[in-house]
Amino acid sequence: MSKNKTLVSVKVFKGDINRALKKFKRGVIESNHLQELRDRKTYTKPKTIRRKQKQQAIREQQKLTILEKIENGDSKAMMFFRKKKRKKSNKPQNKNKSTQK
Repeated sequence: MSKNKTLVSVKVFKGDINRALKKFKRGVIESNHLQELRDRKTYTKPKTIRRKQKQQAIREQQKLTILEKIENGDSKAMMFFRKKKRKKSNKPQNKNKSTQK
C-alpha cells in the first residue's frame, strides 16, 4: 500500500454491524485501497501504462471536440458509442426441420 494512505476503521454503535460494515465498505472504496491492490496484482509495463493514458487522452479530446461542434450547431457531428451486444434468445433452435411436420 502507499505510505500516504491511512487505514480505514469504523466504530460499531449500538451493535449495528450492518451499518458499520456499510460505512467500512464505502471507506475502502473511497480510499482506493482495493483499486491499488488490483493494480499491484499483475505487473504492467510502463510503456503499456503510457499507451493507455495516451489513448484515454485522445478519446477525451475527441469527445470534447464533438461536443463543441454540436454546441456550435454542426448537425453532422455525432457521438460514437460502442455497439450494444445482442442478447441470445432463450428459444431452442431446431436444426433438423425436415423431421418435424
